[in-house]
Amino acid sequence: MSTGLVLQYVTVGLIVLVSLLVVLRKLAPRLTARWLAAAALRLDRPDVPVWKRALARMLQPKQTTGNCSDGCDTCGACGPKPPAAAHPSTAAEPMPLGFRPRRK
Repeated sequence: MSTGLVLQYVTVGLIVLVSLLVVLRKLAPRLTARWLAAAALRLDRPDVPVWKRALARMLQPKQTTGNCSDGCDTCGACGPKPPAAAHPSTAAEPMPLGFRPRRK
């Protein structure tokens, strides 16, 4: 096997791995948060080098604070935001209804 072919296989493998991680983070956020927390706990020990402890702090998932501004979406109270009005003047004025008689 030539060096170029090995480099190509390694590059394609890395692209597939990164794509898999992105899909997992999107479709299974709790699972990946547990995995990242477990990896961070293993790396953040007093007997490991400083660079591993720094990596552990970067891997640690963001903790939710329990308020509506952190976007945790666990209670469903935040809900979707109402759509913005197209024009400020039309939002304040009600639109009149017009009724027409039925055709016979």
